[in-house]
Amino acid sequence: MTPILSGIAVSPGVAAGPVAVMAPASSVPEASESIGTKDEEAAAAKAALEAVAGDLAARGATASGAAADVLLAQAMMARDPVLATKVVERIEAGVAGPRAVSDALAEFRKQLEALGGYMAERAADLDDLRDRVVARLLGLPMPGLPVRDFPYVLVASDLAPADAATLDPSRVLAIVTEEGSPTSHTAILAKALGVPAVVACRGAGALTDGITVLVDGRAGQVTVAPADVLIEAAMKAEDLRRAAAARASGPGHTADGHPVKLLVNLGTARETHAAAAADSEGVGLFRTEFLFLDRAEAPSQAEQRDVYRRVFDAFAGREVVVRTLDAGADKPLRFATQSAEPNPALGVRGLRTARRLPELLATQLAALADAASGSRADVWVMAPMVSTAGEAETFAAQAHEHGLGMAGVMVEVPAAVLRASSLAAVCDFFSLGTNDLAQYAMAADRTLGELADLLDPWQPAVLELVRMAAEAGAAANKPVGVCGESASDPLMALVLTGLGVTSLSMAPVSLPGVRAALAQYSLETCVQMAGRALSAADAAQARSAVQALARD
Repeated sequence: MTPILSGIAVSPGVAAGPVAVMAPASSVPEASESIGTKDEEAAAAKAALEAVAGDLAARGATASGAAADVLLAQAMMARDPVLATKVVERIEAGVAGPRAVSDALAEFRKQLEALGGYMAERAADLDDLRDRVVARLLGLPMPGLPVRDFPYVLVASDLAPADAATLDPSRVLAIVTEEGSPTSHTAILAKALGVPAVVACRGAGALTDGITVLVDGRAGQVTVAPADVLIEAAMKAEDLRRAAAARASGPGHTADGHPVKLLVNLGTARETHAAAAADSEGVGLFRTEFLFLDRAEAPSQAEQRDVYRRVFDAFAGREVVVRTLDAGADKPLRFATQSAEPNPALGVRGLRTARRLPELLATQLAALADAASGSRADVWVMAPMVSTAGEAETFAAQAHEHGLGMAGVMVEVPAAVLRASSLAAVCDFFSLGTNDLAQYAMAADRTLGELADLLDPWQPAVLELVRMAAEAGAAANKPVGVCGESASDPLMALVLTGLGVTSLSMAPVSLPGVRAALAQYSLETCVQMAGRALSAADAAQARSAVQALARD
């Protein structure tokens, strides 16, 4: 029987080829000889940090979109003066340079892991910094992708941002990692590059150079040493899917004409041009955190207005759904977030930040209203981390007072689902963040690869929550969208449509596949698929049941 490894599907597509295993980074010696005086050792360590930062920044300057943002953020980590101070303190205490760098970054890593969520996922970025700085200090080869003179499937424990951002899609057929999560940099960048990828794949570490694998980035499966006939069938099916996706264009709809808005997610202003060029009906999630992160004080109303206006102008004539500041927990702000929260993921985050600093939300809404007034975009605004109808009502009233016509809420907390009818009565629309909704419903940290089965959006319990929210929205005649990662899965898109979701927002690269999938099936069939998924015992059975119906 052909072995099949399972993981998390994070970037769609199918590819087959020989494995190239990424070599692990050199280990840091427990002790090493000093290169000179403590001052000379400290100077060498600071120079290594700056050299690595310069290399990452240079790569970021030549990259684009998500890759550029990831590399520039990592360069900022390397240039953090606090990091340099920690390294120097250790050297002055008698620790050799490489070990001082490793220990200082390990301290930073623990701090990020304690924050959970997005920040915990960035802990792997610090590991990459450590490997690069230590390699420079020890005169060792810099960590990097395998060098092969043929296309290959890249297999690694995890993939550093600098490597993921600079890989060549014509050379790397697919990516398989033992670690990672749906929101890790590997997942984000693989999807942006259009490279099939499976992360948190148990057993991937046993794969060896040269063995052939078949990677299915939709099903999250890696078939080891598949028969040629299996590869041919999988590639033929993939070619048919791509051809169908290439033919589809325009507004999303099912085979019988039921409309489903297809929108894009937008994470930074840098992505605006490429996102606007995509064949979408607008933006379903415009994340505004990039304006606030890594600064000592909040951006002014004028600065925010100018950025928002550029985005709105790029999407003139289309819908743009803006999420207000989602600060706290995994996105701490120096001027707004308290560092002493014992459980940040359940603390003062999202809309709750306005309890402490109401002026942050007021300024942002004023900037959005000002930018919207001079634009032809259809601007909607929504608040994250809403739990009660009272919070929804207060936010909607405040947004309306600023002249913003459509004010909605993110549904990512189970409490919001349980009271969805009450929320629908006081706001204009819902947008479901299925990543956080799954995390809170299943009580599973979304950064832990070993809990991937619980975080799978196909979990019937999570789909039941989506159904409840969609039904509440329909009863009140309010739109209900999904902007989590699940919206980018063509098969899941059919289920979400059957559950009553009215719009789907995703990375631009996922639009053609989702559009083509919707156009192949009637709304009635989508409803049947949703029923099959809801009645399944677990996520794997839910996906299998829907796949079987899709084939029939």
